Amino acid sequence: MKEIRNRGYESGFPSCEPQGDSALLVRMGDQIDPGVNRQVHALFHELNNKPLDGYMESIPGYCTLLVKYDPLKNGYAEIKKWVKKTLSRSNKFSPGKPKVIEVPVFYGGEQGPDLEDVAKLHHLSVEDVIRLHSRETYTVYFIGFLPGFPYLGPLDPELETPRLETPRRVVKAGSVGIAGKQTGIYPLDSPGGWRIIGWTPMKLFDPAWEPPAIFSAGDAVKFVPRREEKFLP
Repeated sequence: MKEIRNRGYESGFPSCEPQGDSALLVRMGDQIDPGVNRQVHALFHELNNKPLDGYMESIPGYCTLLVKYDPLKNGYAEIKKWVKKTLSRSNKFSPGKPKVIEVPVFYGGEQGPDLEDVAKLHHLSVEDVIRLHSRETYTVYFIGFLPGFPYLGPLDPELETPRLETPRRVVKAGSVGIAGKQTGIYPLDSPGGWRIIGWTPMKLFDPAWEPPAIFSAGDAVKFVPRREEKFLP
């Protein structure tokens, strides 16, 4: 963790830059890295725990944090000063212990149409793909693309697989996919190009819930293989 942080500082990170007249973007790095992402989550929690007047919300990314504020209460200069002061204490805070969420998954078959192709591509058995995918505890890097869609990682290097060349017009809600170095779950029916290896009956998003999504940035996710036919749609 220390090595990652020092390397980032030497490369000009963290940095702050304006985003319009009511937001500031904090860059902690320039690549997907679990250590850098933890720094993003730590800053996110610290800003929320000790907010400045005018602060509205923060939105985590892989290696960035978008800080939104009310310019009628505090301007960019004051918000930047507050964020930088918080960053100067970065070695004293952490994102805390993550919430662990178990997700039941039915792998393969109609629920995971790309599972066999992924296995063949990596010269693995289907059982090996399931084992490698379900043995990890993933971090929710951030929520994006669709409401409640969790970008999870890091994926085992043996399973790193490019997206489909031609995206599907419809990927059903609950589909578990992999793309590059990440895995994720579609919370709603949507077009998509991720390799679908399974499906979960867990509902991820409902606008009537508070909060509306099950996952939040920084949560930990564990996939649990299931076989009970009664859970299948």
